[in-house]
Amino acid sequence: MLSVYQGNRDESNYVDEAQAKQDAECLYEAGEKRWGTDEAQFMTVLCTRNRNHLLRVFDEYRKIADKDITESIKSEMSGDLEDALLAIVKCMRSRTAYFAERLYKSMKGLGTDDDTLIRLMVSRCEIDMIDIKADFKRMYGKSLYAFIKGDTSGDYRKVLLLLCGGDD
Repeated sequence: MLSVYQGNRDESNYVDEAQAKQDAECLYEAGEKRWGTDEAQFMTVLCTRNRNHLLRVFDEYRKIADKDITESIKSEMSGDLEDALLAIVKCMRSRTAYFAERLYKSMKGLGTDDDTLIRLMVSRCEIDMIDIKADFKRMYGKSLYAFIKGDTSGDYRKVLLLLCGGDD
């Protein structure tokens, strides 16, 4: 988490093709190719490279390892580190799809993860809620609005529905 909090991510859009291939090979050698895992290498690449560069690294990784980077992370890591690295990969691929998935998981099944639901609705409502709602509907076949309406009640529901911005 310190790597993420340090804010050392390159925010440009520049992709160095040679560096992307090298990063993909480094990730492969740090995980799939060896016994044990060099977590530091994963942290360095995933926490410092820009989004476009990482998308290219993920493509190159698939060519080298013949599997998706998420599959490798799942097989090489565990616990909070696995969760954090998977979240980074998902956010790089589609931030709004990542938040749609988190919202879905906060409400599916019995009970509601109110902390996650509130945090996401409040933090994203003025940023990208329209896109999150579109991804939510595409991914789960039901609108976020309808999901919230069916999972909550009272004033809590009213506030969340207002933050949601209406039904699709």
